[in-house]
Amino acid sequence: MRICLVLEGSYPYVHGGVSTWMHAYIQAMPQQEFSLWVIGAKAQDRGKFVYELPPNVKEVEEVFLDDALRLHGEQHPVLFTADERTALRELVRLGSPDWEVLYRLFQEKGVHPLSFLQSRDFMELFTDICMKEYPYVAYADAFHTMRSMLLPVLYLLTGRVPKADVYHAISTGYGGLLACLGGSLNHAPVLLTEHGIYTREREEEIIRAEWVVPSFKSRWIRFFYLLSEEIYRRAFRVSSLFYNARRTQIEMGCNAEKCIVIPNGVQYERFCNIPLKQEDGWVDIGAVVRLAPIKDVKTMIYAFFELASRVPNVRLHIMGGVDDEDYAKECYALVEELQLKNLIFTGRVDVVQYMQKLDFTILTSISEGQPLSVLESMAACRPCVTTEVGCCRELLEGAPGDAFGIAGYCVPPMYRQGLADAMEKMCASRARREEMGRIGQRRVDAYFHHEQMLANYRKMYDETAKEYHLE
Repeated sequence: MRICLVLEGSYPYVHGGVSTWMHAYIQAMPQQEFSLWVIGAKAQDRGKFVYELPPNVKEVEEVFLDDALRLHGEQHPVLFTADERTALRELVRLGSPDWEVLYRLFQEKGVHPLSFLQSRDFMELFTDICMKEYPYVAYADAFHTMRSMLLPVLYLLTGRVPKADVYHAISTGYGGLLACLGGSLNHAPVLLTEHGIYTREREEEIIRAEWVVPSFKSRWIRFFYLLSEEIYRRAFRVSSLFYNARRTQIEMGCNAEKCIVIPNGVQYERFCNIPLKQEDGWVDIGAVVRLAPIKDVKTMIYAFFELASRVPNVRLHIMGGVDDEDYAKECYALVEELQLKNLIFTGRVDVVQYMQKLDFTILTSISEGQPLSVLESMAACRPCVTTEVGCCRELLEGAPGDAFGIAGYCVPPMYRQGLADAMEKMCASRARREEMGRIGQRRVDAYFHHEQMLANYRKMYDETAKEYHLE
């Protein structure tokens, strides 16, 4: 059975939680044959993998969103059927298009995206929708916004579709759409695993984004909901990492019967015997984090600045690569401006080795699912301070029925004072840190082993093969 893993903006181009998870996942399933269908932002990254692909990866199909901006060529008039016009109209108005009709139109019929977007049909549809649904918005703004939404979608629908027995998307959005396209064309089942709720993450970004015209923020949000609805409808199984995420999927329209929870797992044996740091008069805090806005490293820096004014002999080690060059420069400049002497940007490190230098860890993300860095810290008997995102509170305090106790402190996102206060409490008592560390380690040992996770995914594949009579 060949499984096509569909990914967007992660493996194998960048390091990070999802990429680390994906690489270990493929390696741990040598009996399965995988292909990768990967979406990147920029074509200049073609073939620039930061991972050596395991031997059971048999094919990589790369597609880049900025290639959509370079579409050209002579476009020929197309006569659309009534069904095609209806599906296109629903797509343009961000309603509920018949995706099967669109798949056939852009794959089997081979319609070029610009043959639609530069056609009289599009202009008539778009003008009519503008007049009815947002008549008080500047027409040019509406046109360019709609074209920005539709061009990458139509470009993706016209690309090569790798053949597979199962299409397993690791998010909704563009990746989820490609998985549905593959499933439709090859009459194959579709699976979805969400590490975070992609649509809600895009919604948060759009609300904060300065590049989005305010009158179109609701349309951009609706656009990503439109994409998620298709894979929620088509997928045979939809997995999430924790129960609140499953509840969100159901609230967003996914059938509860297909929604399952498969928690992340870590290789416990790699972390459980890491010795505690020897007392040396310093308290060392670690953050395993990429330098990216969604990780909110700036708030971490400000919180540490506040902590350092209260607590002597404290150090912060930020361990991770650069995901956003501009953001990284801003972080470095902020450290210089605040004259922080005991903050160290280590770059990417061997976390198992580096953990020996740390007393506890911190995570300040704006959005997360079930962060591996927190699970690894707990497995290493290091307590954590985190923002209350994803299931971080559940990891630190336990799910219903979990009586282990408290393994760290959880505070609201972007709350500098709260983060500084929590770190100060953690710094105040080595005995408290060690007790919280032992609690966290016991929780990971009970619920979050890598092999437990893999067994659940193998079961999902077995159920899919049985349901669809796959060999």
